[in-house]
Parts: sequence; C-alpha cells; structure tokens
Amino acid sequence: MKFDLMSAGAELRSVQDLARRAERGGFSGIVFTESGRSAYLSTAAAALATETLELSTGIAVAFPRSPMVTAVEAWELAEASGGRFRLGLGTQVKAHIERRYSSEFAAPGPRLREYVEAVRAAFAAFAGDSKLDVSGRFYEMNLLPAQWSPGPIECGAPPIDVAAVGEWMLRMAGAVADGVHVHPLNTPTYLAETVQPQVARGAREAGRDPSEIALIVPAFTVVGDTPEEQERWRRMARTQISFYGSTPNYAFIFDQLGFEGTTAAIRERQKAGDIAGMAEVITDEILDHFAITARWDDLSDQIVKRYGGVADRVVSYFAAMAAHDDPTVLDRWGEVARDVVARTGG
Repeated sequence: MKFDLMSAGAELRSVQDLARRAERGGFSGIVFTESGRSAYLSTAAAALATETLELSTGIAVAFPRSPMVTAVEAWELAEASGGRFRLGLGTQVKAHIERRYSSEFAAPGPRLREYVEAVRAAFAAFAGDSKLDVSGRFYEMNLLPAQWSPGPIECGAPPIDVAAVGEWMLRMAGAVADGVHVHPLNTPTYLAETVQPQVARGAREAGRDPSEIALIVPAFTVVGDTPEEQERWRRMARTQISFYGSTPNYAFIFDQLGFEGTTAAIRERQKAGDIAGMAEVITDEILDHFAITARWDDLSDQIVKRYGGVADRVVSYFAAMAAHDDPTVLDRWGEVARDVVARTGG
C-alpha cells in the first residue's frame, strides 16, 4: 500500500515547493484535484520539481476536454515525469459541466466509459501500435497525421483511473480502467460491501483480473496528541462529510450504516443556509465510520488496520491543508507515510 497526499491546485511555484517537501518527507505521491485551477498544470509543475514522487490527477474533469486533448496532455505528463503519472478522470456533476463548462453531460456513465476507450485509442495511435479509429455514440476520432502526433515515448502510456461511487460506475471502472478513485465519503462498510465486489464484478465480466484494478482511497484523519489539536480536524471532517453527504446520490452510504435520513437532514439545513447545522448532523457515531481518530504515534497503525488489504493507495485528505498553515507538520505526515509503506510492502 502506498501513501499519498491530496492537494488542490495552487500557484505553480507553491505546487513545486509542496512536491519537493512531500518527496523529501517520504510520501509516495500527490493526487491533484481540479477546482479553480488545472490539475494538469499542477502535475506538470510537480513533475519538473521531483524525481521519484508519483503524480496523479484525482480527478481531472473529462467532458469539457475532448479525449484527444486529454490524451495529448496525459502523454506529455507521462513523458515529463518519466512514467510517474497516472491519469485520473471523472465526470463532475451536471450543474458544473453544463453551467460552468458549457459542455454535454447526458448519459455520464456510458459517456465516461467511451471517453476512456477513446483516450486509450489515442495512446495506441501515438505509440504507433494502431491507426486512430474511434467511432462511438459520443466521440469520433479518425484523423491523426504524423506531424500532429506526439509520437512514441520511452515510458509508454500512463495508467487511466476513473472516479466512481455507485454500483454501475464501479463495475464500469473494473471493466475499462486501471484504477478507481474512491470518493472521500467512504467507510469500511462501503468499501467491503459496494466498492470491492462491484469493481471485481466489472473486471471479471470483462475478462480481467480484479486484483489488477488499483483502489485509490482518500482518508479523513482526526489526528493530534491533544484534544485541542484533534478538535480542529474533527470539525473539518464533519464539515467535509456533511458537504459531500448533501448529495442525494450518496445517501445510500449513510443508509448502509443504519443512519437513514442523514442526507435528508443535511439538505434541510443546507436549504436553510445553516452551514454549521449541516456539520452538526454528523454525530460522533457517524464520524467514526468516515474518519480515523488517533494520536500521531498511533496513526499509521490505524491506517493500516482500516485500509490494509483493501486500498492500493491511501490518500491523506488533510495533510496538504495542514502544511499550508504549518510547513513542519509535513515531516510528521511523512513519518506516517514511510511507516505505512514499510509495513505494507508498498
């Protein structure tokens, strides 16, 4: 099992500084999210500033970019990083795709599956393994003169991971992707009862070995050696869980735990503009299912206990955030990362 940190995009020199410190500290890699800044540019900046750190978009928004645009960017990032790049793709939500990006969202699951297949076809064409010939429901690509191809690269095509939450998307990921970006709103129950069996089913139906599909799992952590230190991250975890939990499609994750109606309660307070009240819906009992609470010396034990044998990569949700306020805390996180990797053979 490998241990990464998650980071939003930032000013590119800051990204490079974070990447250097993460590499020195002992992290396996960085997963770059995409919100106000491009995950691809952040990845490029980190690739040029490091030598061993593994880098991933987690996730880059697929639909506003054509599969060819994404394939070229991923190909260049694989080359620039010397093969340390993983292409993570996701759908985002309808409102953002249609109203922020002015792009098509209809049939997001089948569209993303075909998108992944189109990107792979572009990779094969770049490498000279086959001619570009994509003709599907959503995408058609059949023109790639030699002067417009980036050409073969020594490290070869990067792995493609997709974000998935529900059963259909998880099966699709198992069928066509190299890995799955599990949603931050995850629990051991959800991983065992939904993620693992559905990914495995999709892989087997496609004639693939389920063990070859990497599970990339974000982790909320409430860590600190004093109650005061832990309390900041307890509040932060409640806020994030309630934010994600307000999405109706994710309500079943609470239902699996016997907390039916949690999403409805969160949304009721959300509609009233009660942001603090949304977080209050997440009781200590609920929080324990979604977050690890530990002292620093116990944190790696708790991570291995929860995710060992399940996740291929664990991604610290809060480490980069903590480092923005106190750069020295990244050294403590690095100790945790090194211990997790050493104990799990990552």
